[in-house]
Amino acid sequence: MYEYTQFYIDGQWVDPAQPNSQPVENPATEETIGHIAFGSAADVDRAVVAARKAFESWQFSSREERLELLRAIQAGIEKRREDLAKAVSDEMGAPMSLANGPHVGLLAGHCATAIQILENFEFERQDGPTLHVYEPVGVVGMITPWNWPLNQIACKVFPALATGNTMILKPSEIAPFDAAIFTEIMHEAGVPKGVFNLVNGDGPGVGTAMSGHPDIDMISFTGSTRAGIAIAANAAPTVKRVAQELGGKSPNIVLDDSTFAQSVAKGTVGMMGNSGQTCTAPSRMLVPHARMEEAKAAAREAAEKVIPGDPKGNATIGPVVSKAQWDKIQGLIEKGIEEGATLVAGGPGKPEGLETGHYVKPTVFADVTNDMTIAREEIFGPVLAILGYDDLDDAVRIANDTEYGLASAITGEDLELARKTARKIRAGRVAINGGYDMNAAFGGYKKSGNGREWGKFGFDEFVEVKAVMGYA
Repeated sequence: MYEYTQFYIDGQWVDPAQPNSQPVENPATEETIGHIAFGSAADVDRAVVAARKAFESWQFSSREERLELLRAIQAGIEKRREDLAKAVSDEMGAPMSLANGPHVGLLAGHCATAIQILENFEFERQDGPTLHVYEPVGVVGMITPWNWPLNQIACKVFPALATGNTMILKPSEIAPFDAAIFTEIMHEAGVPKGVFNLVNGDGPGVGTAMSGHPDIDMISFTGSTRAGIAIAANAAPTVKRVAQELGGKSPNIVLDDSTFAQSVAKGTVGMMGNSGQTCTAPSRMLVPHARMEEAKAAAREAAEKVIPGDPKGNATIGPVVSKAQWDKIQGLIEKGIEEGATLVAGGPGKPEGLETGHYVKPTVFADVTNDMTIAREEIFGPVLAILGYDDLDDAVRIANDTEYGLASAITGEDLELARKTARKIRAGRVAINGGYDMNAAFGGYKKSGNGREWGKFGFDEFVEVKAVMGYA
């Protein structure tokens, strides 16, 4: 059992202002695996006081001090790797291979990237007679989700720490234990008192108090567009900086070439990863109308190789995170059938033999039109929609016909054509043939958010620019 019924404030574990223990479920077994305390505005106030006090000195810490701390955290991540992976698997259902691989790997990768960038980051630049100084924003409130919990903690905490900010983290109450272990790593690494604080809880109890707090200078939020809108509205009266990474309905344009079937298969399997619970998942696959039947066959064969099951076994994917999430996905699968899409693989209900746990059949719809609900709404499960296009101009039109703009993909053998097409996509990321880079900017257009994370772009998000004129 995981028992984390205290908060980490001002360098120590402390009891909540009002004890309020809440259970946390394992989505594979539907059993309680531990408890956390739910915080309140009073707990947020305590954390803000600690962070504000720590900022007085941490903002002036040297590059070498920050590098030393990040390297100590890096060593701590490797030391606790198995504990982190087990927590992620237990709380959100990721297979152990995924938890110990990409989930913990992204945490370690962002730490290594932050060290590399901090070694050469330009905190001052003289432009003629003016000195431009890049200073920390101040106290940052961080609200992170359950689907890639360690990744989202890492791409906020490490650049904020490296640029001299102090912070309060509220992880998802659905998957909180990896954050608690991360906090133990931070403490062991010697993070100064008040620089990093952890307050568990839900949105109404802690998130609202953070986003509206007058002494929090910035909110960095990752989650649903609905919640992001509420956070931005609540933050507006205090005129704090708000950075958001929100929902997505990402297109994957498959080019008409000799690698078509292979591209469809890879796109299908890739979209199903993490049980489809990835904001950048290429959940709308666009294929030429003339090759729709070929796409159906390739996608069906690929989906049948995606095996849901026990995260501790050899399954390809685990359950989705909760009963509420399962119910939502089932409703959207039913909607796809009702609106006339062709069910190619999967469908409603649980996979055979998996009555316990929030498991979803790997599902593929084809002959989808972009006005259907499954093409418009973010499903956040292992459900792929295949749409047809006439030509590449039509494909780009369909790809951009969404309220989201987080990510997109183009797959095919003509690299120059893919490059030209990428320039026409209105999204924060375009992956050509699975291209990936830890230093690439991460963030969205339209209702997918504002601001950028990852690499140097993440550092830029957590600094203010001061112009000292007449400096020369």
